[in-house]
Amino acid sequence: MSGARMTVLAHGLGGSSDLPIPYTYALIGAAWALTASFVVVAFAWKRPRFDAEKPGKPLPQWVSAAVDSPVLRWGVAIVALLFAVWVVIAAFFGPQSGENALPGVFYVLLWVGLVFASVLFGPVWRVISPVRTVHRMVCLVSRRDPHTARVQYPVHWGYWPAVVGLFAFVWLELASPEPASQRAIESWLLVYVVVTLGGAVLCGDRWLARADPFDVYSVVASRLSPLRRGAGGAVGVGNPFDHLLTLPVRPGIVAVLSVLLGSTAFDSFSAMPQWRSTVDDLSDAVPASLVRTVGLLVFVAVVWGTFTLATRATGGLTPERRRKMPGLMAHSLIPIVVGYIFAHYLSYLVERGQQTVIRLADPLDRGWNLLGLGDLDVNYVLSQHPSVLATIKVCCVLGGHIAGVVAAHDRSLRLLPKGYQLTGQLALMVTMVGYTFTGLYLLFGG
Repeated sequence: MSGARMTVLAHGLGGSSDLPIPYTYALIGAAWALTASFVVVAFAWKRPRFDAEKPGKPLPQWVSAAVDSPVLRWGVAIVALLFAVWVVIAAFFGPQSGENALPGVFYVLLWVGLVFASVLFGPVWRVISPVRTVHRMVCLVSRRDPHTARVQYPVHWGYWPAVVGLFAFVWLELASPEPASQRAIESWLLVYVVVTLGGAVLCGDRWLARADPFDVYSVVASRLSPLRRGAGGAVGVGNPFDHLLTLPVRPGIVAVLSVLLGSTAFDSFSAMPQWRSTVDDLSDAVPASLVRTVGLLVFVAVVWGTFTLATRATGGLTPERRRKMPGLMAHSLIPIVVGYIFAHYLSYLVERGQQTVIRLADPLDRGWNLLGLGDLDVNYVLSQHPSVLATIKVCCVLGGHIAGVVAAHDRSLRLLPKGYQLTGQLALMVTMVGYTFTGLYLLFGG
């Protein structure tokens, strides 16, 4: 099965037919909406309003007590671990065909569902990660603190191991020869477990927090969540723009966001007939997976390069400060990344997610009907209402990019000297307009 075919089957996304209006109107409207929002914030937003130290409104004390309860946390972790075991059983002993639940769990519930769950509830992977749970069980039995490191995690590594893991995931899905192959997914997961658990044994929980691609993925998405911790550790509800500023600025953070945004854009691009025709034309001379790999790398590199250049294209800064600007502004990419993921994968999650859950009710294809789920049919609620789906997609992309502009503008007021607070943002604004235009073209213009 070709990678392009796999993308269509797995993601279940429509092309331009999903949009009930000419896509050129959506593109022009998007560019004008984003430009207008920048003009508004540039001339009506004269001082920074967001603050990472704002705790938000604390929720009742029992909420924090429940969330931090070892019983609840261990309970959720054990349930997640048992679910992972259930999926492994389904993978190895279930039907070795397209009816197996593993690809749906891997590409839908894990990759897409994790973003939605993290935006709603915070960095959930730190609680439900099966590898983290196993590591803590091992430490509990051996009476060792999970934070204890036999080897200190190098500070300069930052998030770079997670970048490698994230790229490995998107490469498997979008560029590998057989992305739908169960054996390929199983091999990927085996390497992931060995590397992640082995790193945790050597470097402690710090390895899991900085090198586990799904942990970093969850943390990035969680910065858009209204739920956050106050200074005393209490759970509260606050402004997501304040929460965005708490994104840790470590080596590799811009690359993390570039992989997420660039791969999602490439996913849309790879469904376009022109690209598939190019891959087919070159397949006699060059392996198709190599062509797709180059395309994926180009998309990621373009996001990284344009954002890095745009954030550094300002005067009034020392060379050292200019080098730090991409990391200090990286949080402004999060709304764009999340908005585009929501737009691109919403129908994928809702409809393929249902199909995956139904298959998990009878993972071995023996007529089981766990919790009555086997009797359900997939409700293609979004695909049957293309106007609603198109509206949601446009709103997600526009909302994400406008939020990114607002976050970037507010941060620029703190970071840039007085005389450069407006002109220093122009390059970044143009870049974000380009992201909006390109994103909507790829979603609807193919």
